[in-house]
Amino acid sequence: MNEPIRYITNEQGDRVGVVLDLATYQRLTNAPRHDPECLLNLSLAELEALSESKLAPTKQENLSALLEKNKDSQLSSEENTLLDLLLEQVDNLTILKTRARYTLEHFNPSESLE
Repeated sequence: MNEPIRYITNEQGDRVGVVLDLATYQRLTNAPRHDPECLLNLSLAELEALSESKLAPTKQENLSALLEKNKDSQLSSEENTLLDLLLEQVDNLTILKTRARYTLEHFNPSESLE
């Protein structure tokens, strides 16, 4: 806020409201804040890191090996379960990355998202 905070008080002197400058009001009432797809309470740096995240290298290696072995239909029951788990993790990570990118697109980078 550019100005010091100004409060509205009642007759007893209790603070019952606050006066916001227009830019702060617009930032606080921005529509994406009410969008359930936005990831709120994360800093800009956290959103950027999340949007660029990848599966851990060891998990990626396991996934690649299992997918290669799956081409030849040579997976054991345990390997098939592990492949399903890794694919679910990839799907969840993709959803989180997409939501982080979506949130970043809908906020001014100079704003604090916290």
